Amino acid sequence: MASIADGAPASSILSREATIAGPGYNRWLVVPAALCIHLSIGMAYGFSVFWLPMAHLIAQPAADCGNLGFFGMLTTTQCNWSVPAETHVFETFIAILGISAAIWGGWLEHAGPRKAGFIAALCWGGGMVLGGLGVMWHQLWLFYLGTGVLGGIGQGLGYITPVSTLIKWFPDRRGMATGFAIMGYGGGAMVGAPLAVWLMGKFSHNGVQGVWQAMVILGLIYVAVMSIGAFSFRVAPTGWRPEGWSDADAARSKAMITKRHVHLNRVAGTRQFWLIWLVLCLNVTAGIGVISMASPMLQDVFGNHLLGNEGAGMSPTAQKAAIVAAAAGLVGLISLFNSLGRLFWASLSDKIGRKTTYATFFILGMALYILLPTWGHLGMASMFVLSICIILTMYGGGFSTVPAYLADIFGTQMVGAIHGRLITAWSAAGIIGPVLIASVRQYQLDHGVPHNLVYDRTLYIMAGLLLLGLIFNAMIKPVDDKHYMSDEELAQERALQHDNTARGAVASTAARGQFGALGVVFWLAVGIPFLIGVWIALSKGAALF
Repeated sequence: MASIADGAPASSILSREATIAGPGYNRWLVVPAALCIHLSIGMAYGFSVFWLPMAHLIAQPAADCGNLGFFGMLTTTQCNWSVPAETHVFETFIAILGISAAIWGGWLEHAGPRKAGFIAALCWGGGMVLGGLGVMWHQLWLFYLGTGVLGGIGQGLGYITPVSTLIKWFPDRRGMATGFAIMGYGGGAMVGAPLAVWLMGKFSHNGVQGVWQAMVILGLIYVAVMSIGAFSFRVAPTGWRPEGWSDADAARSKAMITKRHVHLNRVAGTRQFWLIWLVLCLNVTAGIGVISMASPMLQDVFGNHLLGNEGAGMSPTAQKAAIVAAAAGLVGLISLFNSLGRLFWASLSDKIGRKTTYATFFILGMALYILLPTWGHLGMASMFVLSICIILTMYGGGFSTVPAYLADIFGTQMVGAIHGRLITAWSAAGIIGPVLIASVRQYQLDHGVPHNLVYDRTLYIMAGLLLLGLIFNAMIKPVDDKHYMSDEELAQERALQHDNTARGAVASTAARGQFGALGVVFWLAVGIPFLIGVWIALSKGAALF
């Protein structure tokens, strides 16, 4: 797809200056390039399809496997792995994602989206291939190293790569642009998980699922797809503006707060950064806690009520299987609403502002968390599921709205790197949310609370966390002038990013190309798999209504 744009400077093909757009480029081609990256790394949400097949790779395990601890599982070739030991790789994803985004965010701003995106492709896809080899050789440590660590680095770089580029291409629609891309991360599991299940079945042998083959094939596919996205990136010339849009429009817009820029090295010294960090962390903590326990929560709260009249004539074993299948439909709906919420709320934030959008998350979220126990007590499963789906739109919307929030507060020059630092809030929430909901649930079970009531207290706690988020969000104000870069500092930073005046001089007329047939093909190439994933999620979730 490197030929989509014309007029790129003669330089190293991976360098930032080689990606500066010429007059034949159309900014709407950046969005599918970003989706190539995010739909690929979004498979992290779909890794649960591997856990059970991976726990049954050895048909005849050794007799003493019951005494095997976690460290023994790392190297055993005679015993099956436990599901909890396998699922630690997801926690590794999230932790390494935040760390790598924070460490290399500043480098990304200087290196450009093509180089960063290509390295992300090699790390994420290559990590899955290495993890697949770990499964083939039955070495859990290699699965962690490949998929968790190397793949986590690919996650971090891939997640933040498109952000700065999109925001600079769409100063008039910051939220919508980042919403489109980050929607891909929420929807990656809808595309990747069914493909993984099909591949595991295709390569199954003697009752053992083809896990390692599926992971290797997916890894190679992701290297290819993400590389296409990376080589399709173009950055906006310095001073570029959409046709008919001016700084005066920005000044009148609620979504545009500042036209100045805060340097990455100063952002941690601002009160606003830590307030937004807390706002994101609290919003994600509430949402990810529900995601981690959605299926068992629905089964605990409603049990046989999920089957209605159809469950009356079933045996206990058949009822249990049907309940699990019904609850699995909720997992598909979570992926769908998590994804669609990223586009909806981020686009709405362009109209009502980021601060108002987050206030809506917290107020509406509190109301829904408080209502969830009531729906459970009344046996209203449909209202319970609908409320969770709305909550998950706001969970996804929090991710997609925050890059534009950062650009509004800190400017666009280093927003990608600042976003990388902020993602550590996600890493923290990825630990706090699941641990909180699981520990409170277990505490209540240990004290004799019935299964259908064990989530009430947890849901009220989540509402309390959102109240804190509402307070912190209300405290966010514009940055003090002392934190902004001077004109000289800004010029120096732009020079480091190779935003040279040779391109900036014609910025007002650059990148006005037509969309063209190739653009239509590019959008269809990412849109059709996503729509197939939407259809699968809806078909599985329809039984809950």
